Amino acid sequence: MLSVQSGLFRFLLLILITFAASISFMTEIKANNYSVFVSNGITREINQFFKVNKNKYSKIFILVDENTLKHCYPQLVANVPAFADAEIIEIESGEENKNIEVCVQIWSTLSEYSADRQSLFVNIGGGVIGDMGGFIASTFKRGIGFINIPTTLLSQVDASVGGKLGIDLNHLKNEIGVFNNPLAVFVDPAFLNTLEERQVVSGFAEMIKHALISDADYWKQIKKVDFSNLENLTKLIDTSIKIKNKVVLADPFEKNMRKTLNFGHTIGHAIETHFLEQENQAPLLHGEAIAVGMICEAYLSNKVSGLSGKELKEITTFILSVYKPVKIKENNYSRFLELMQHDKKNEKGKINFSLLSAIGKCKINAGATADLIKESLNYYSEQIKSK
Repeated sequence: MLSVQSGLFRFLLLILITFAASISFMTEIKANNYSVFVSNGITREINQFFKVNKNKYSKIFILVDENTLKHCYPQLVANVPAFADAEIIEIESGEENKNIEVCVQIWSTLSEYSADRQSLFVNIGGGVIGDMGGFIASTFKRGIGFINIPTTLLSQVDASVGGKLGIDLNHLKNEIGVFNNPLAVFVDPAFLNTLEERQVVSGFAEMIKHALISDADYWKQIKKVDFSNLENLTKLIDTSIKIKNKVVLADPFEKNMRKTLNFGHTIGHAIETHFLEQENQAPLLHGEAIAVGMICEAYLSNKVSGLSGKELKEITTFILSVYKPVKIKENNYSRFLELMQHDKKNEKGKINFSLLSAIGKCKINAGATADLIKESLNYYSEQIKSK
């Protein structure tokens, strides 16, 4: 009798586990006048959006690059009837294409195909597509509605929230842009399976940043990530979006605490831009440069804002366990400093940093001398040599 009950119990447990696994994860995060939907299988939420806004849009335009056109668009158009008659605009992937020349081409295309103020612009892609596509939509005819379907980890956890839109100018990151919110954002972690591992790891840098600036418990979870099973990232993606959303809701125009989201970016953006300037050198992905920036700025945090030596070592060791070393030359330090002068947090010529006082806590408007910044770059170089 006992063995029969045991067998029955195991059978029922198996059914419950199977049923639970079949329920897709879905959450709706209320951002600033729009929602971010996170779901394993996002087309249901996209169709609901068009059901609520039935017959509202005169035309739909979809912006893609060669990668999302091949790997993501077919799945979406097969399951979202509203996309069937949309006009497709394709651009080349890569940060080097996030510029005014490409914008002019797309604005011209919208005019040629009679886009009006009731048109809808749909961005399917990573950070370049989201940043530039949102900027194009926000400026065409003084603004048309747009939605984002981010397909990279970087765009899902970072660009999905905040309304920062823009393009680069002379390789300077996001030098031209506006604040404007999409009508909705639809995040499906399944799209990560279309990416090379390098792209996924690049996006992970923003998740590391979210943990370091605001949540020590999340930092513990982050350190256990297994990139061999991307489905396990779903709840972490949800957590990262919620962390960023909380900061943005409190400070939408980056006057105060939103600056904490720039931890690692003052030095990281300078390094990223420098590599974009090199014609004979492959550019770094955004997250790869930010990983370097976070180690350097953790060093500054230890010197300036109270981060302990133990936590500096913990941060350095973990980031170097995830990211390949980047060789930075001392004779480029002066160029890095020049590029940092363009950072949008700066005030009256002073380079401002967002630095850690502890893992999970961040201070804004921290200063550092040029010599100390160079010292932090030396620290990074020494760490990769000893790795």
